[in-house]
Amino acid sequence: MMKKILTSLLGASMLFVACGEPKTEKASGDAETIKIGALGPLTGPLAIYGVSATNGLKLAIDEINANGGILGKQVELNLLDEKGDSTEAVNAYNKLVDWGMVALVGDITSKPSVAVAEVAAQDGIPMITPTGTQLNITEAGSNIFRVCFTDPYQGEVLAKFAKESLKAKTAAVVVNNSSDYSDGVANAFIAEAEKQGIEVVAKEGYSDGDKDFKAQLTKIAQKNPDILFVPDYYEQDGLIAIQAKEVGLNSTILGPDGWDGVAKTVDKSSYSAIENVYFANHYSVKDSNEKIQNFITNYKAKYNDEPSAFSALSYDAAYILKAAIEKNGSVDKESLAKAIKEIEFAGITGNLKYDEKNNPVKGVTMIKIVNGDYTFDSVVSK
Repeated sequence: MMKKILTSLLGASMLFVACGEPKTEKASGDAETIKIGALGPLTGPLAIYGVSATNGLKLAIDEINANGGILGKQVELNLLDEKGDSTEAVNAYNKLVDWGMVALVGDITSKPSVAVAEVAAQDGIPMITPTGTQLNITEAGSNIFRVCFTDPYQGEVLAKFAKESLKAKTAAVVVNNSSDYSDGVANAFIAEAEKQGIEVVAKEGYSDGDKDFKAQLTKIAQKNPDILFVPDYYEQDGLIAIQAKEVGLNSTILGPDGWDGVAKTVDKSSYSAIENVYFANHYSVKDSNEKIQNFITNYKAKYNDEPSAFSALSYDAAYILKAAIEKNGSVDKESLAKAIKEIEFAGITGNLKYDEKNNPVKGVTMIKIVNGDYTFDSVVSK
């Protein structure tokens, strides 16, 4: 679906080491460059996320280097493709350690992020996942952070949104039982929905790789719920929305941040199926904030594409790391982790500070799909 990204130099201002050929020298305070490692699914079924995310990261590093680098040194970025696989991710992480990285930006999706976090915690290397939402990622160690909100957090916020903004009285959930992400968001939504007085009238499941959801959706249609909650990634989300329309299910569809990018996978002839879908996201391209609009303009100029939330979160991750290194005055891994913890950061995806579990305290941007466009609805929080 996505072409494999070939690693290359991002201009004279940015050093980019070719994938699969990491250097073996170790990082030190006297190194001529500051070595930052990165991981993402650049090929395979999750490439739409990995490519978008790492493009945001590369844009930030390019800007940082063009403006003098960090502590007067250029940043050297080594980005490796882990194909969306946890084992590949850990192997790639180990290559980056051998190369001498001082910090890691990644991984992108939750399962590989959990696997890498467990190893990085043992090594004490500061790790910031821009987009890994699974709750236990940051529980691996005090040096593990994230930029995005967590699965339970957005599940709870979405239930509150369903009650307060959509005035829902009933809801049904269709969940991917093979996905920790889907399951985690669904469970949090259901628990909070019940607290909000929303009756969950049906819960139907499916597995990774399933393409036919009509049996589950037909059962749900018999209940006629106000809300159909669909917590999964864009490919399944689009299919479920189309098939829900086909079986005559007219509920308002609500989902988490995995919906971001769905319009690219649904043919325009089927846009009616995703019309008026609401989903949680990390920022909106419709926000008039000057910093956000400058980011969007620069991203479009570089990649001829609109930046997704994954792009913005990864862009913020680079600047959080820059701010923390400058605050710390060095790349010493132990003190750098403490500096990240103390950061109060105003980025593209909102104002951020970290709680006791290294999760960001921030708002959730609600997006409404209109004619295939992601329109800004509101910002909500717990």
